Amino acid sequence: MKITAVLPARMASSRFPNKPLMPILGLEMIEHVRRRTEMSKAVNEVVIATCDQIIKDRVESFGGKAVMTADTHRGCIDRVAEAANSLTGEIILVIQGDEPLILPKMIDDLVEPMLEDPSIYCTNLVTKIVDEEEFQSPNAPKVVIDKNWDLLFASREPIPSRKKTSDDSFLKLKQLGIIAFRREFLDVFAKLEPTPLELIESVDMNRAVEHGYKVRMVLTEGQMIGVDVPGDVARVEEVLKKDSLLKEYLK
Repeated sequence: MKITAVLPARMASSRFPNKPLMPILGLEMIEHVRRRTEMSKAVNEVVIATCDQIIKDRVESFGGKAVMTADTHRGCIDRVAEAANSLTGEIILVIQGDEPLILPKMIDDLVEPMLEDPSIYCTNLVTKIVDEEEFQSPNAPKVVIDKNWDLLFASREPIPSRKKTSDDSFLKLKQLGIIAFRREFLDVFAKLEPTPLELIESVDMNRAVEHGYKVRMVLTEGQMIGVDVPGDVARVEEVLKKDSLLKEYLK
């Protein structure tokens, strides 16, 4: 079974313009993500999906593969779905290009449920929130799940609410920008109409839930700091300096 990882990237981020090509310890952010993704045992191919020629040219200068997409996509998954039309693979991974701390094992964890259970057609990686600032931050999509670990709702607000409990020990989860689709469901998802909660919360996966589809959430360990605003770069660099993978790909 071929697994293809697609990394959506664009220069016109409202919160952080030109983000994919921001140097992190001397290497562009998108290149950190591409090289770390290639280290996954599960992944057979890594491709950048972008609407910006400058990103494509830079990725290819490092020997990577990139495909051009339209610049009209509202969400990253729609961009990946377009790119996937020219790619092969029974499982397509969506790996956000702003997760330079991604670990190969996280990707392996993501696809494992789909390899073990043919009835699972979409998985989404989550981690526990242990920091109050992150729980409150609109940059971190929070999720609530059912007893099977399927997604119920994703919000940029802190959920579940504390208003009716004095116990703060409940499970707090954030969605990472790392999602796996069976190709057939990616095609279905891309044809679904955008939904109210998807647009209100600016979280793509609400579209699947609102249309009645299951998204299995997969808990993973590891420190993940997505680069959402310029101030996140310094935080990521401090973690990367101690990262054992860095010396394997930063030469």
